[in-house]
Amino acid sequence: MTVRIRLSALPSPPYRAVVDLFSLSWTALRTAVAELPDEDFERPSGCTGWLVRDLVCHLAIDAQDVLITLVTPTETEPTADAVTYWNLLDEQPTGEDPLDALIPRLAAAYGRPRWLKFHLDDLGSAASRAAELADPALRVSTRDKVLTVGDYLAAYVLEWTLHHLDLIAHLPLAAEPPAETLLSARTLLEKIAETPFPAWFSDKDALLIGTGRRPPTDVEKAALHDLSANLPLILG
Repeated sequence: MTVRIRLSALPSPPYRAVVDLFSLSWTALRTAVAELPDEDFERPSGCTGWLVRDLVCHLAIDAQDVLITLVTPTETEPTADAVTYWNLLDEQPTGEDPLDALIPRLAAAYGRPRWLKFHLDDLGSAASRAAELADPALRVSTRDKVLTVGDYLAAYVLEWTLHHLDLIAHLPLAAEPPAETLLSARTLLEKIAETPFPAWFSDKDALLIGTGRRPPTDVEKAALHDLSANLPLILG
């Protein structure tokens, strides 16, 4: 399944709003991790083949990537925005990709959850501060693409929100992502899909169904009409 997307012609939200959403989504995710009891780190996450501890290790690597990207500008013209930043894959990750398979070994090396929490908080705080200080018009390069800092941070609101849902997939008592970031993530996913999801879908359900994190019910599938043929949108 291949879905083609185009560089978005829609105006980007004000940069301050983007930074606030980035900070809100990232702080909520890090707080959710910090509040997890140790035993929850051994539970499955919403990412195939990964335990919660593996996902948290991935988040620490993501935070490192954000920090590196924000302090490594480029003069090259943008080739992508928050929409076209994403690659659409043909299949859901299985956890068997060499890099995906490396994550559990790295996570296990931390030993106790507190050390993993500490590393995430350390890198995460630095990434958050770098986002606050960055010039919104600055161009950065990542994943063989060039985009503005504003678009880069907007893309990560979707990243953090989806991974927050992954974190709590089997933890019913854990806090969910903030409503504002769920809405922002849904809006961006609809731009990627180039069509809105049914208005009566909750933002959470739109994200879960749209990215293949859960299958739609028969009623939801009927409401999706032609869009269902292009789902899930597997973001990479």
